[in-house]
Order: sequence, then structure tokens, then C-alpha cells
Amino acid sequence: QVQLVESGGGSVQAGDSLRLSCVASGRAFSLLSMGWFRQAPGKDRELVATITWSGGTTYADSVKGRFTISRDNSKNMVYLQMNSLKPEDTAAYYCARRGGGGSYEDWGQGTQVTVSS
Repeated sequence: QVQLVESGGGSVQAGDSLRLSCVASGRAFSLLSMGWFRQAPGKDRELVATITWSGGTTYADSVKGRFTISRDNSKNMVYLQMNSLKPEDTAAYYCARRGGGGSYEDWGQGTQVTVSS
């Protein structure tokens, strides 16, 4: 099991930037594939970005070109740099560890991002 703690959320204006951070503990972080999810009230959870143990990344179409996922294995950290934020980016953001079977098995408590127009 991996313990995950997110930070960096907040309330910003449209067009601003935020960087979310997630620190992991409990397993060899450098071997883990990680993802950032978000969930807005009344909506389904959405996979925003993923990063493999080797640094390969994927993004939801809704955030491509604006968000960047990265990792620092020396610090057991995964980041989500969010630029050009829009009101529709408002959600609780969660980092999660992907298990060997492809499902996400460990989750953080979430950090709230609110973007006003």
C-alpha cells in the first residue's frame, strides 16, 4: 500500500496557474505509475493525467496543452502544473497509484481547486 498526500489547491481567477503536489510513501516510488484525477460536484470522476515509472505521460483532451504532469523520484513526488485555468477546471483533485492490473488502488484525500471567471 502507498500513502498519498496532495497539496497545492486553492481559489484562483481564470487564466491563473496552480501547481498541485502529491507526496508518496510506503513503496518504491520510482517503480510506480501515477495519475491525477478530478471530480466536480455532480459529475463523474475524470482521469486528468498519468505518468509511468519511466516518465511517459498521457492527458485528457480537456487539459492537453494546459496541464503538465511530472515526477521527482528523489523526493517521492508527483506534480500537476496547471496553466490557463478555466472555471470548468473547478474540482477536487486526487492523485492515485496505478496497480499492476491497471486499476488505481491507492488514493490521496484530495485538494480543492476553484477557478472563478
